[in-house]
Amino acid sequence: MNIGQAAKFSGVSAKMIRYYEQIGLIPQAIRSDAGYRHYSSSDVHSLRYIRRARDLGFSVEQISELLVLWRDRDRASADVKAMALSHVAGLKAKIAELQAMAQTLEHLADHCHGNDRPDCPIIADLAEPTAAAAAEQCSQAPHRTPRFGVDTPASSRHRAAKVTLS
Repeated sequence: MNIGQAAKFSGVSAKMIRYYEQIGLIPQAIRSDAGYRHYSSSDVHSLRYIRRARDLGFSVEQISELLVLWRDRDRASADVKAMALSHVAGLKAKIAELQAMAQTLEHLADHCHGNDRPDCPIIADLAEPTAAAAAEQCSQAPHRTPRFGVDTPASSRHRAAKVTLS
């Protein structure tokens, strides 16, 4: 079958099929004398497998590992289970992150009057730098080169001693 038919039967677009070939997720299709790609039912089955894995949120790298496990009849199911549970943990973390974002936005929206006045806690919150951004700004701040005799620990102790003696 040609790429259009393979796309139709697998649920993967022709563009993605070409991409999967390009990155080596699936083998290069057999070409006709005219240069057209030809796919077997086995190729379509692999594409359906990839489509299902994508629907479950697996990355291309993870799908590559899953394909290796799928094709290895001597695989240990524990390897597949561990990979699935790791993915579940990642999905749960992403869900928690999204829920936190939704709660923050709901809180801000609850405190916004939504009237004709320009004061808006949503805009104010968006304008505030996050803790991560503030920390990054601090880390990128230019560092002053210490001056000998003024900024050294010994000179600091000396100044402190002078202050206490006075």
